[in-house]
Amino acid sequence: MNLRKRSNRASAEVHTSAMNDIMFFLLLFFLIASTVTNPNVIKLMLPKSSSGQSVSKKTITVSVTKDLKYYVDKKEVQEADLSATLATYKTLATELTIVLYVDRTVAIQNVVGVMDTAQKLNIKLVLATEPK
Repeated sequence: MNLRKRSNRASAEVHTSAMNDIMFFLLLFFLIASTVTNPNVIKLMLPKSSSGQSVSKKTITVSVTKDLKYYVDKKEVQEADLSATLATYKTLATELTIVLYVDRTVAIQNVVGVMDTAQKLNIKLVLATEPK
């Protein structure tokens, strides 16, 4: 039985100070990058929803402002030309989804009109909301 201490044993150490710096810079980069990107140029007051989902397929945005101006991907379109414009986008992509941004003061009849146009063209439609 050997009860002497062994003094020549190597100690195991892990230096993590550099990893902390790297994680801090990555966190800072993603915070700055997420605040810079804003897909909505048209400022709308969206209705609030507690259960929201994001859409990841080929999407186009249709916006309706409070003075009933229609925008398809940030380009102003007349209400009568909305169906033809969406039909051209439908030919470009097979699985197309419309993200509908409507100001909360717009009458529901205008929203249903856009939904009806999407249904006739067999395009999926998602109504955009703000989280509560």
